[in-house]
Amino acid sequence: MTIYFYKVSQPYGCFSNFSLHPIEMHNTYWSTVEHYYQGQKFAGSPDEKIIPLIHAASTPEEAAALGRCSTRRIRCDWETVKTQVMRKAVLKKFLTHRDIREILLSTEDNLLVEDSPNDYFWGCGANKTGHNHLGNILMSVREELRIVFIKAIAN
Repeated sequence: MTIYFYKVSQPYGCFSNFSLHPIEMHNTYWSTVEHYYQGQKFAGSPDEKIIPLIHAASTPEEAAALGRCSTRRIRCDWETVKTQVMRKAVLKKFLTHRDIREILLSTEDNLLVEDSPNDYFWGCGANKTGHNHLGNILMSVREELRIVFIKAIAN
């Protein structure tokens, strides 16, 4: 079975980077994974002064808009590191919040797909031909969590 997710208000909305599940990364609390991800685009870049504004954004939508501004210069290695940045943040989110960790683990071996009609990198896109990198990260995190908690139970 395939589990589709996209909007926070829909079933499995906690899988969205816009879900209100704060994370701590590098000794800083971020309101959502989206806040953190958008901020990391500018780490070490000439426009890194935008990071505190992204961090302080009142909503993940606002953080995303700030991070997607085409007039700002993102870090030069972004295309190489963006999936690693996302995976670390998603893993932290599910390690931090037991309630949503249990939801992720309850999906068993089902395929997880971000049903974004516009995003062909992180989601499946309108015609379902996208790369679904966020869904793949979630499935990878789910497998890692299984291993971590099986070891914890065994000890």
